[in-house]
Amino acid sequence: MVRDATRVAQWDALVARWHPLGFQGAFGYRLRYFITAGDRRLGCVLLSGAARAVAVRDQWIGWTAQTRRENMARVVNNSRFLIFPHVRVPHLASHVLGQLARRARADWLEHWGFEPLLLETFVDPRHYAGTCYRAAGWQLLGASSGRGLARPGRSYHSWPSTTAWSSRCSASSSNRPWPLLNLPQKTSCIINCLQGK
Repeated sequence: MVRDATRVAQWDALVARWHPLGFQGAFGYRLRYFITAGDRRLGCVLLSGAARAVAVRDQWIGWTAQTRRENMARVVNNSRFLIFPHVRVPHLASHVLGQLARRARADWLEHWGFEPLLLETFVDPRHYAGTCYRAAGWQLLGASSGRGLARPGRSYHSWPSTTAWSSRCSASSSNRPWPLLNLPQKTSCIINCLQGK
């Protein structure tokens, strides 16, 4: 994780320079990472708060408007993923995304005090096929509508955290923890948990 001000400024400058969408700052919940091999920087990753409403995601989870409001903070967006143009390492992107899915829960808990249930991202199919996400086990959910933070025609990928616990999924769940084990194979766990079943 990138925490000190000097490294944050370096991260911001590198992503602003090399990421196709640039970078003008992050707001709200966020974690920055450098992708490294020893002392060598290979790229950057940003996790941040999720898009408020994405129909394909919300339908996949089975959220009502109320459940979405109660649980939105537990969805984290992989809003920047950058491997520097000069880096040529086979399978690096999918390896990094797999590691990210495994460690995001603990990092988010340590930094922000709660655990995410789901990682999401958007891929522009005019430029990328989403192959590295698919290879890392992320599930393609469909295209975004373009309303809100998502842009029209962007593909939407999602990855549930491998093990997550929630004690406040809905009013009917009281304070009982809900283990979400071995997702995505048991994706119904996240749907049932969020609906309080």
